[in-house]
Amino acid sequence: MTKRIFLLTFLILPYLFLHAGIVVLNGLSHNYKVENGQIYKGKIALQNTGDKPQNVKIFLQDFSYQSNGSIYYTTPHTNERTNTDWIRLNTTFLTLKAKEKTEVFYEITVPNQLNSPGSYWSVVIVEPVDEIKPSDSKQGINITSVVRYAIQIITDFDSEKVKPDLKFENIKVEKEEGRQILKIAIANQGAIYCRSTASVEIYNRKNGEKIGTFSSQAMGLLPQTSKSFPIDISKMPPDKYTAVIIATDEDENAFAINVELEVKND
Repeated sequence: MTKRIFLLTFLILPYLFLHAGIVVLNGLSHNYKVENGQIYKGKIALQNTGDKPQNVKIFLQDFSYQSNGSIYYTTPHTNERTNTDWIRLNTTFLTLKAKEKTEVFYEITVPNQLNSPGSYWSVVIVEPVDEIKPSDSKQGINITSVVRYAIQIITDFDSEKVKPDLKFENIKVEKEEGRQILKIAIANQGAIYCRSTASVEIYNRKNGEKIGTFSSQAMGLLPQTSKSFPIDISKMPPDKYTAVIIATDEDENAFAINVELEVKND
């Protein structure tokens, strides 16, 4: 009998197009500012870009990540700030014809007595599934790659009462594909989701003259998670420098640290 092994790949980046298969058309992060007892409605737009029908399973999970690249998809209630109990999907299974588009609707019902300000979140998993048809005609193992999408549903309650608390976990320079990359690991130890940017101001260590400023792309940081923010500093010649590392959020809250950097030849 043929055994089948599924390789699962999660996508949590903005819209990604595949040559064939299921794609999400309206983003992988849905954010809401919410109030006690209110109901909010949203949708996930899907398309089957393939040439044959595709079954799709839809379900909720908790979600977190760390700057070392670890990503955790866990059962509901693993995260103490989960909102999985607030979310109701209008379907958990559907079949899309070739090239067909559809929308999955969800409803968020915020509890009446929510007291703790900050962000609550989970992810809606969209997973294409195939019918498994056992066959005794072939020996060995079939390996099937499955691409899952994880759509973040982030609900912010009384967000004006809390601020992110950004901490630097690690700072290092690494060479990647011939480029010198400054990697800044930042943790959000606060209770509110934010979009953060890392930047570095580099100075001559001998005379204190400012040499350059470089910045990362903005990335979202959920509470009690961390990410590595890469900055290309390949324009800096090999040397030892002093630097100021700055992390800012969309509200211009800033967190800074002084460090020494060494850019090497190899």
